[in-house]
Amino acid sequence: MKTKMLAAALCALLAAPAAFAGREAHWSYSGRTDAGRWADLDKRFRDCRNGEAQSPVDLGGTQEKTAGLDAMGFAYGSGPAELVNNGHTVQVNLPDAGTVRIDGTPYRLLQFHFHTPSETTFDGKAYPLAAHLVHRNAEGRLAVVAVLFRLGMENAALRPVLSGLPARKGERRKLAALDPSALLPAARGYYAYMGSLTTPPCSEGVRWRVFSTPLEISAAQLAAFRALYPMNARPAQPLNGRAIRTGDAD
Repeated sequence: MKTKMLAAALCALLAAPAAFAGREAHWSYSGRTDAGRWADLDKRFRDCRNGEAQSPVDLGGTQEKTAGLDAMGFAYGSGPAELVNNGHTVQVNLPDAGTVRIDGTPYRLLQFHFHTPSETTFDGKAYPLAAHLVHRNAEGRLAVVAVLFRLGMENAALRPVLSGLPARKGERRKLAALDPSALLPAARGYYAYMGSLTTPPCSEGVRWRVFSTPLEISAAQLAAFRALYPMNARPAQPLNGRAIRTGDAD
């Protein structure tokens, strides 16, 4: 049942022009529909308040970490992409971008999207930007790989995306080719935990992998995204006893 619910949530997450458009209540990151009120907006959002394994989380040094994870194996490839402004972020849909192996299981890369500041925090401190790479396996289960960005040099891999962001909700732009492997840091140590979608309906059972080494992004690139979405990050959620594990990627 949870797998079916998660698969349904993914379909809604990928729906255009905006997730849950015309079917569930409007939600946002500020005002009367902010993250603290999501569960009140629609009964299908109840996990946003009642869930015991919610995302994002704080990955500071206070919790115990366990090692021994299998390395992730990335097999990404260049392919066409479609940029969509879905009303909550800019999402990059990837119909044929390859897979990642997590715990021995292949997950196909579906899309990535941005949050500012990063939803993952470290002792309460966030990075300016994060990209969430969303994957699904053959059983419909989800895995999210998070890449963090700090201010520095221009990020060449994101240049074709951030140089022409679709400015209006529902607007789309196609790219002939985009290689998501260029978004992966050279040092691939990561944190791992079980969590949820960070947007309504906050469905749980999502495998999370967060790279510990950030990439760089220029102030101009960050400003281009923040001109559309100044803040679209859900606050960190309680761990509730979940273990944070550490590992490496191939």
